Amino acid sequence: MGIANQSSNSGKPVRVGVYLVRNLREYGLLFALIGIMVFFQIATGGTLMRAVNVTNLLLQNSYIIIMALGMLIVIVSGHIDLSVGSVMGFIGALAAVMIVEWEQSTIMTIITCLIVGGCIGAAQGYWVAYWRIPSFIVTLAGMLVFSGLSLWLLEGQSLGPFPREFQMIANGFVPDIFPKSMAQAVAELLGERRVNLLALTTAFIAAILILWMGVQARAQNCAYGMSLEPMGFFIVRIGIISAALIFILFKLSTFRGLPNVLITMGALTLIYSFVTEKTVIGRRLYAVGGNEKAARLSGIKTERLTFLAFTNMGVLAAAAGIVFAARLNSATPKAGFALELDVIAAAFIGGASMSGGVGKIIGAVVGAFLMGVLNNGMSILGIGIDYQKVIKGLVLLAAVIFDVYNKSKQG
Repeated sequence: MGIANQSSNSGKPVRVGVYLVRNLREYGLLFALIGIMVFFQIATGGTLMRAVNVTNLLLQNSYIIIMALGMLIVIVSGHIDLSVGSVMGFIGALAAVMIVEWEQSTIMTIITCLIVGGCIGAAQGYWVAYWRIPSFIVTLAGMLVFSGLSLWLLEGQSLGPFPREFQMIANGFVPDIFPKSMAQAVAELLGERRVNLLALTTAFIAAILILWMGVQARAQNCAYGMSLEPMGFFIVRIGIISAALIFILFKLSTFRGLPNVLITMGALTLIYSFVTEKTVIGRRLYAVGGNEKAARLSGIKTERLTFLAFTNMGVLAAAAGIVFAARLNSATPKAGFALELDVIAAAFIGGASMSGGVGKIIGAVVGAFLMGVLNNGMSILGIGIDYQKVIKGLVLLAAVIFDVYNKSKQG
């Protein structure tokens, strides 16, 4: 293509080939997600991208995405958490007991569950950070403990249903603030039966924000003399992301609008992206995962950061447990079983490195969506659960091999 940009301080052009090699994981993941979606859209005869299925896809993967945000931070800090699925199930059981048996309010239940989740994460983080017990062992023990506690708390039986206000956490939708007459006029113009104007407006506002943030980041890199992304790639990347976002939100607008849980996921993604990329604590987390000894020698309190990473993971696992229970409208003893594998897979597929210090929040979100699309697409096609697990395992293995290969090539 012959596209190149100048770094303001070195004066050397960044060739397309060089840039692709440096950012192969990021672009590869994006195009892999698009390719998989196009494949299943064709293979399912258009079922994958129907409005109702897009909505279900978001709702079904909401708790995975929420936990993937925390898992990415844990992995970046150089550790792993195998207990997230069991903690999620335990918190769902606790919420059910509080609401159904103890008749507590939804607000009190949510606050209590988040605090308990934070305490669980803090307890595990304490042993990892201050006693230097490997996180694999600590969280493996936690996985067994909280799986057993869920069975004990529910006495081996499912518990529900929940009041409507609790169900709305996962199954509710944001009401359209625009007049019905205006929405109906737009629907007729677009050839649809109905359109949620709030979702449609949100789509274009989000696309404009993505463009603005991309231009700001590019200008900042230029000001600091950093090598710039080739203009052609910049335009294509922003265009693809914006178009995909508008398309998905348009599909949502033709069904029931914006799910409540989508707002939660979006807010959490923005917050954690900001913390990891724009704050001191975020940069220090990457430093700890990259080289803990060097980070400690530079004055970073590595134990505290590790402790906070696990505490944060506990809070997000609790949030996911609340969403999962609200989605099912009941708590079951087997809730969360093996979900930690999907969460860890989402983080690794999204670009996190096994050795720590590498990974982005948005990558974990895309990785979770990729796994979700795989699950959803294969289910629509009627592929058995046995083959689904084989395919998901191979995808995860390919992601890890790709990471190791890139590191060996750069080294």
